[in-house]
Amino acid sequence: MPLRRFFISACLCLWPCLAHAGGDAEAGAQVFRKCGACHTASEPVNRVGPSLLGVIGRPVATFAGYSYSGAMKAFGEGGKVWDENLLAEYLLSPKAMVTGTKMSFPGLKKPQDIENLIAYLKATATK
Repeated sequence: MPLRRFFISACLCLWPCLAHAGGDAEAGAQVFRKCGACHTASEPVNRVGPSLLGVIGRPVATFAGYSYSGAMKAFGEGGKVWDENLLAEYLLSPKAMVTGTKMSFPGLKKPQDIENLIAYLKATATK
């Protein structure tokens, strides 16, 4: 197994063990700028990617009106729901977690950026 794939796999396995209690929503808004070209988190409107408004707690691949890839639909089978841990794993390396996803974003490498982004997504859902 190539070293990069091993590292990503190890991170994906260990990530759920990390706490997601923290996170700064204001800093997460800055991180979201990397996502904003394809997603919105403040309104239920799809762009290149689905709206992320209320994504935490939503079943995977279910936002109305968005055409998800077969890979993402298969990933969501069995009733998977985007919770903080699953989202954190995905944001680390989307393509490693869902091979064949349409999302071209390589992922966020800093755990604090991921926690901040999740805090931002939680905050936008309550507005």
